[in-house]
Amino acid sequence: MTTFPNSPQLLKAGLVLVDPDSGAVRRVINLQYNPETLSRSLQPQTVGGESGDRSDVLRLKAPPVETIKLEAEIDATDQLEFPEQHQNTVEFGIQPQLAVLETILYPDSAKLQSNNALAGFGTLEIVPIPAPLTLFVWSKSRVVPVRLTEFSISEELFDTALNPIHAKVTIGMRVLSVGDLGFGSKAAMIYMTYQKQKEQLAARQPSGTLNTLGLGGIP
Repeated sequence: MTTFPNSPQLLKAGLVLVDPDSGAVRRVINLQYNPETLSRSLQPQTVGGESGDRSDVLRLKAPPVETIKLEAEIDATDQLEFPEQHQNTVEFGIQPQLAVLETILYPDSAKLQSNNALAGFGTLEIVPIPAPLTLFVWSKSRVVPVRLTEFSISEELFDTALNPIHAKVTIGMRVLSVGDLGFGSKAAMIYMTYQKQKEQLAARQPSGTLNTLGLGGIP
């Protein structure tokens, strides 16, 4: 099967797991199909809240709290049509794809066992297990550090061995801004690039005029 030579490349949305100190990429997770919708919400971070000092009413103390939610579909139909090329799918269905996403939320099992051994030796303080930095990627202008806040799976179809072969995955994320991270870390640098790109995009949009609002000037 051939495609039109000038057809645009279809970019994939996904998640990238990186080392929080060095920025080295540990794993790239491409979503099989780009979700049809992406829900985002922004909550302003104002000074003092509703009962704050009147002199601070127009002040912002940090970037807004941004949350992202999407629903991704994972399906094994195409792979099962060519079983000789997709032995993992034949044996496990879509469990590997689901496991890659699920294990973002799990601490490493070897480190869990190591901490348990340290506790057995009487170590008083066990350091929480560090996780890789998760980046959500939705085009080159949206690469942002996130923390997963919601993750649910609806497995809908199964093969004869009860392996799931179709599922819908709902992922909720909270963007980690410099208000969460401070400055100086790799994650903070990635966030600031994201915010600056947003500001550059806003600068491309021409300003409206007062007369289109029915105003000759500000009262």
